Amino acid sequence: MTDAAAWDMFLTICSGVFTQPSFALFREIISAWVLCPGRKTVTAMIQMLGPVPRRAHDSYHRFLREGAWSMRSLWAILAKHILKILVPHGVIQLDLDDTLFHKTGRKVAGAGIFRDAVHSTAKHVVYALGLNLVVVTLRVTAPWGGEPLGLPINLRLYRKNGTSHIDLAEEMIREIADWFPSRAFILCADGAYATLAGRSLPRVVVVSRMRRDAALYELPSKPRKKQRGRPRKKGKRLPSPQQMSRCTKGWKRAKVDIRGSLEWRLLFSRPVLWSRVSPFFGHK
Repeated sequence: MTDAAAWDMFLTICSGVFTQPSFALFREIISAWVLCPGRKTVTAMIQMLGPVPRRAHDSYHRFLREGAWSMRSLWAILAKHILKILVPHGVIQLDLDDTLFHKTGRKVAGAGIFRDAVHSTAKHVVYALGLNLVVVTLRVTAPWGGEPLGLPINLRLYRKNGTSHIDLAEEMIREIADWFPSRAFILCADGAYATLAGRSLPRVVVVSRMRRDAALYELPSKPRKKQRGRPRKKGKRLPSPQQMSRCTKGWKRAKVDIRGSLEWRLLFSRPVLWSRVSPFFGHK
């Protein structure tokens, strides 16, 4: 099968999300998006269609602004197609984070001032105007090796005074779990999303970073027979992760994937309760 035939077959899979007139516009503009170099503005993409576009210029703008189609359904189709080819079996590895997309203007809905993680440093925080996007990516190791790739399979727009980043992330993960009801997941995220460990996500193991001064407790003991009162929700208080890191016993050497290369590291692992959330298996 040629690349052009494979592309047409993929677009045909997406046709059920659109009406017939909308799908014709989608086919044209998404093909132009793939071919368009530089900034992928609507005007630049229209120029890739040829010197004489098949439709009026504002038809493409109106399609993106008011078209009757479901972005969530498109994400579902894209995710299922990618996993069928790249990760047909086994545990699905996901990564989660939010990013700033520099798209601004008087008519850009949801734009605001947010921290720019790319240009910020530990001592200097940079803020910029744009769209704050919460993105879930599928982690894939390329055949040529090196650092793993992150292929987006779900996305939400964060709006100030709206649904929180954590709630948007939970919504997307539950949605992905519904798309793949027989698969298990490992979700990696930074400390800002660590509280997802307490959201009881279906078939999902959350790997994140907790605070170094986090309040940790032992798991509660099983209640005795005929014991009066409410069962305990947590055991005795444990040292903080920073204090645990100073212990000399219980460490194990293991190979850890660091940006695509395996390196030896010392790991310390134990089951704990982190404040009032569900059991979290943290590594320090």
